[in-house]
Amino acid sequence: MFNPQTVTLSQVSLHALVGPPAGGPLILLHGVSRSSRDFAPLFPALAARWQVLALDQRGHGESSRGKSYHVRDYAGDLVELLETHAKFRPAVIYGHSLGALVATTVAARFPEAVRAIILEDPPGPKLLSGVERTPFYPTFAAMQKVAGSRAPVSQVARELAEVRLPTANGEVRLGDLRDGVSLRLVARCLQEVDPAVYDSLLAGQWLDGIDWVDTLRAVQCPVLLLAADEKSGGMLSRSAIEEMQQNLADIITLPHPGVGHLIHWQGTEICLRHTLGFLESL
Repeated sequence: MFNPQTVTLSQVSLHALVGPPAGGPLILLHGVSRSSRDFAPLFPALAARWQVLALDQRGHGESSRGKSYHVRDYAGDLVELLETHAKFRPAVIYGHSLGALVATTVAARFPEAVRAIILEDPPGPKLLSGVERTPFYPTFAAMQKVAGSRAPVSQVARELAEVRLPTANGEVRLGDLRDGVSLRLVARCLQEVDPAVYDSLLAGQWLDGIDWVDTLRAVQCPVLLLAADEKSGGMLSRSAIEEMQQNLADIITLPHPGVGHLIHWQGTEICLRHTLGFLESL
């Protein structure tokens, strides 16, 4: 159903999985540590009425490595792709985590090329600037250590399962929060991740060069915000949601109680129901 393609840009070459031309362009952007294959649960339903373009972002999957990995760099890649390939615009952009930050930035920079954006649990600016004080920091640091490794997937998954995360009730294992299949998939994706991807993230500099509030205010298209449950590992705080609601002109916010950061895996059915309904409204 999906054909692999390579899009050559001025700084990087991006690998993509391109679905059949069933409708308008729908671009899928994965989160850090993952790749286009991460959207497998959504492919069949989305490809029925849209032409899906699932990208490996720079430094991930089969895409080439970049000189730096700030959100502005990822967004610049997509802006250039949309500028040089008219067949992919105007696009709906679905972004998870990092991908949601990129989708928002692109919608602000190139509004005529973006029809709507779907944002799945984007981390807020306060979390990112103080990431070293969050339970996510040990996970990202552990992922950086094994990124690009050729060790067996099962071995890397076991190592990730033993990462200790601080919580209000003491330390917990990452393996107690994510199931074995989830850890195996991220271990497989990490084989194709540039370790440098994590440098700006771990330094709290991911959003450097971006005024987040001004970016939100510049978005003109409809926005669907899918918010995970913080108690289940979601990254989007109540204050970050309120900031988005106050500054985005056309936004629908849908919480997912009991569902963690990977909504499209942990709550696939409800994620698809919300996503398909929003798409049909465009």
